[in-house]
Amino acid sequence: MSHNDPDNEIILVNISGSDRPGVTAALMGILAEYGVRVLDISQAMVHQNLALAILIKLPASTASAPVLKDLLFEAHKLELRVRFQPVTPAEYQQWVRGEGQTAYVLTLLGRRVTAAQIARIAGVTTAHGLNIEDIVRLSARSPLHDDSHASRACLELSLRGEPDDADAMKAEFLSISREMDVDISFQEDNFYRRNRRLVVFDMDSTLIREEVIDELAREAGVGEAVSAITEAAMRGEIDFRDSLTRRVALLRGLEASVLQRVADRLTMTEGAERLLKTLQVLGYRTAVISGGFDFFGHHLKSRLNLDTVHANRLEIRDGRLTGRVQGEIIDGERKALLLSELAQEMGIDLAQVIAVGDGANDLPMLRMAGLGIAFHAKPLVQKNARQAISTIGLDGVLYLMGMNDAENPH
Repeated sequence: MSHNDPDNEIILVNISGSDRPGVTAALMGILAEYGVRVLDISQAMVHQNLALAILIKLPASTASAPVLKDLLFEAHKLELRVRFQPVTPAEYQQWVRGEGQTAYVLTLLGRRVTAAQIARIAGVTTAHGLNIEDIVRLSARSPLHDDSHASRACLELSLRGEPDDADAMKAEFLSISREMDVDISFQEDNFYRRNRRLVVFDMDSTLIREEVIDELAREAGVGEAVSAITEAAMRGEIDFRDSLTRRVALLRGLEASVLQRVADRLTMTEGAERLLKTLQVLGYRTAVISGGFDFFGHHLKSRLNLDTVHANRLEIRDGRLTGRVQGEIIDGERKALLLSELAQEMGIDLAQVIAVGDGANDLPMLRMAGLGIAFHAKPLVQKNARQAISTIGLDGVLYLMGMNDAENPH
């Protein structure tokens, strides 16, 4: 290669082998001696094996042969393999133009990640015109024999291009998710993705495992009747306002002291406490906007150090429930309005809001938020929400925010 041939001034250097301290410093030191410009660099390490790629441009006054010879000599000393690939100016310009394409992030999460899952997902992205540029692991390194039901694994794929049919691609991802027990999130990698400020949660079956109204119904001896209405409402078969009114009416006469008894036995969803602690350490504002009841919302506010709670209020007279809701019912539309008002109070864009819920009445706020996540939701809700987590706990939200386990102290 000669400096007289401008097509050979750009070279891609691929280095691989066992990693050890000082490799990057030694190789960069050689390039520095020759005044080489680094156009791009990427380094990854998998199981103590290094993969380092450096795209370099030689100064016009520098012949390539001495640089490459010195790199080869140093790599041999370090027991590394080196491959050189000339890059033409036209190829380089085509690569630069690719930066102008829209960037996306695909997050694959589940209890375990398999080659079959990655193969299917990669096939779909390629078929729809997207190119995978980078793959990183966000979850902690997995033990070899991890049979824990609470294990989690996550990969984040960086992609560029324009999907030819985004709706068809989402439908294919949803099919893969159900078939292969994995969650697939697809988001535009824009300015707001790592700059969220507010996280809003539904309460029942989201922050907590239970549906509180079903717990109250069991105490009142009307469990089956209320559960049937609850299930129909969650599937979107009954208007939420109507279903809530009918269910609360069945609680008439229940002693108010029962509320505390039910609150004391509520259990947190897997990952909820870890998620809340992490968000609060990082300065996020957290809120509950629920079609459930404020007595239990305030119980959780105290337990989880939440900033705000909006929920329905059960009317109580003479120490017993009247069977009515006091004030305006918080339904799906009201949830979205309250979310919008919280964002306005904070002076932030709706794109900086994350909303998480499981029911049909959560869909309006999930659609309004920049990142709306259906959590262990019914198929109707999963289909209509932009993102879904169904395989792991609530702390999976952190992966969709781009956080990795190595950064998380909790």
